[in-house]
Amino acid sequence: MSRRGAGSTATESVGETSAEPVSSPIAAEEIDDVDACAASSAAGEADTDERPRSPGRIGWSRVVAYAVLPTLALLIASAAGYLKWQDATLRQDRATHPPSVQAAVDGTVALLSYRPETVEKDLEAAKSRLTGQFLDAYTSLTRDVVIPGTKQKQISATATVASAALTSQTATHAAVLLFVDQTVIVGKTAPTNTASSVRVTLDRIDDRWLISQFDPV
Repeated sequence: MSRRGAGSTATESVGETSAEPVSSPIAAEEIDDVDACAASSAAGEADTDERPRSPGRIGWSRVVAYAVLPTLALLIASAAGYLKWQDATLRQDRATHPPSVQAAVDGTVALLSYRPETVEKDLEAAKSRLTGQFLDAYTSLTRDVVIPGTKQKQISATATVASAALTSQTATHAAVLLFVDQTVIVGKTAPTNTASSVRVTLDRIDDRWLISQFDPV
């Protein structure tokens, strides 16, 4: 019975010894593969950083600087040249206006331009350019409405004539079509701009062309 016990003990010892963990060569190979992949990835990133940028990666800022901005500069220069030419043309046209047209332009600017500090003086000077029933109507309107309202509400008005055309004329009578721009400021509010067309009728009295009618069209 003692031999059988000894053999049994030896067998159990062998079984316990064989159950101990043994290093696996497959696990070692997998670790080596992971290390190799990591090294390859690091090398690839280094190559990517050192690789020169392709021409296709040029930023939009360069496109704007080299293409768009010169075009805009050309357009601005062209617009400035056109405005300068237009202004010179208008000045030349006004310089060559016949006396009737010039009287219509100057009279219209005087009628529609005044300031609250000098409104009475401004409109009194404008009346010297008028005649007939229109003079009477303008005198009544400015005395009863325009002058009091201008002083009360602090109204400033400035008129300019964009263009003028003589539509008919005789020795003592003329009709002129005007395109008028007027800027009005009430108190401290923002300016209001108005564009309109007016047909001005003039009569020649003592070698002066005076406005006898003023009709918006």
